[in-house]
Amino acid sequence: MPTPMRSLPSPHLRLARPSTDLVRAEVMYVAGLGWQVLGRFTDHEGFDGVMVGEPGGTYHLEFTQARRHAVLPTPTQDDLLVLYLPAQQVWRDQCNAMAAAGFHAVASFNPFWDRLGRTFEDFDGYRVVLQRADWHSVVVRPPVLSL
Repeated sequence: MPTPMRSLPSPHLRLARPSTDLVRAEVMYVAGLGWQVLGRFTDHEGFDGVMVGEPGGTYHLEFTQARRHAVLPTPTQDDLLVLYLPAQQVWRDQCNAMAAAGFHAVASFNPFWDRLGRTFEDFDGYRVVLQRADWHSVVVRPPVLSL
C-alpha cells in the first residue's frame, strides 16, 4: 500500500544583514518597498534585530546589530537584492517610493540591471534593484543534455 503524500512546507528565504542603524533600516525598507515589520528582537544572545517583508511572503530581510562587537556592513557593488516588477506603473511608483524613503539611485556595477531596471543604495551600501520585467521572461534555462 503506497504511503500517502504529505505536503511539505514551502521554503522561506531569510536574508540577514548587519546594519549601522536598525531604526533607519526599518524606516527606509518599510517606506521604500511597502513592506511591514514582521518581528524584532532585543539582546537575543547579544544581537538586536528587525525583520521586514510582506506578511505571508516567502522571503524577508533581517537587519542586525551585535551588542558586544562591531560587525560592519561590507556589501560590494554587485551584492544585490533584485525585485521583479513587470507592471510599468507599479515599477515607477516603487522607484518613486524608494527615492522618497532615502535610497539613492546609482548606476549598476553590472550594466544589465540598468537596461530594464533601476538600482538603489541604502545608507549602509546595500543595493536593491527594481527590475521592470517578469522573472519568468528572463530566466536563462540550461541546455538539455541527452545521452
